[in-house]
Amino acid sequence: MLTRRPVLTIMIFLISVILLLLAGLAIFTRVKASQIEAQYPPTGEMIDVGGYSLHAVHIPRPDNADLPPLVFIHGASGNLLDQEVPFRPKFDGRAEMMFIDRPGHGWSERGGEANDAPDGQADAIARAMQAKGISRAIIIGHSFGGAIAASFALAHPEMTAGLVFLSPATHPWPGGIAWYYGLTRMPVIGPLFANTLSLPAGLGQLESGSACVFAPNPKPADYVSETGIGLVLRPQAFRSNAIDVANLKPYLARVAPRYPEIKSPTVIITGDSDSVVLAHIHSEGLARDIEGSDLIWIKNLGHKPDHVTTDLAVRAIEKVAGMDVDLKAAAAMAEASLAGDNASCP
Repeated sequence: MLTRRPVLTIMIFLISVILLLLAGLAIFTRVKASQIEAQYPPTGEMIDVGGYSLHAVHIPRPDNADLPPLVFIHGASGNLLDQEVPFRPKFDGRAEMMFIDRPGHGWSERGGEANDAPDGQADAIARAMQAKGISRAIIIGHSFGGAIAASFALAHPEMTAGLVFLSPATHPWPGGIAWYYGLTRMPVIGPLFANTLSLPAGLGQLESGSACVFAPNPKPADYVSETGIGLVLRPQAFRSNAIDVANLKPYLARVAPRYPEIKSPTVIITGDSDSVVLAHIHSEGLARDIEGSDLIWIKNLGHKPDHVTTDLAVRAIEKVAGMDVDLKAAAAMAEASLAGDNASCP
């Protein structure tokens, strides 16, 4: 039978081992986060939006522009590269563009508690637009960015020339969220988890997790390297992302009933094989709530129409801008290109 002294010695030893392990993980996290930042440095400019800065890539209006300004809002776990990579080549020479790192993501500062919800982030984006002289734009939101796009239209209708929603998350849904979001948002234990365990664990999930987001469509081989999604594993960004996701459902429960107030031209693109958001709740909900909106269902499309059916999204933006576009024909072409896709989630 162990005496109290050996038991105490064992406890001290175990605690020491745990502390050393956590210290080692914290050092690894700091070193690896620095390497990720060196690999994906800021490519735009820092815009003061009232005591803190947002990082944005702003492409000024070309002389021969045939479209109004376009503002792209990325989803959860992302940064501005996720939208810049597919869309910038499509609109170079056609429109003024702004790709924004949402508050706390990419290279943007988090700002105050207002940015813990989509309406605060929408206001920050509006101030960034105003700082660059953009008084009115088509707002394009993917996934979580859809909630911000809808909030933007509600708070700033005079600045909203139109809306394009790509696999949006806009309505309360049944069920909860992944356990690590709830854990990371907590005080004390959340920062501890973000500074020690989340980055080492997340590094091995970037490729497989991205593949699951794209499925049943194949993930582009260079998607992870081109879009810098590893930036979300940095402690502060990981925590900001967790707070965003954890706060989303109660926020949408309050705000979604106001969507009928939105009067801007709207197109919604969604896939019938989206495993990330429930399209029949979010996309169909938007189509129901926003009078006159167009809902485009694409067979065999997952959660990434921005990368998988980019040309269809371009046509949707043109349609919202007032051009004569046959969205049904564009959707049929998109579906035909996906007919053989059957990539699985690892």
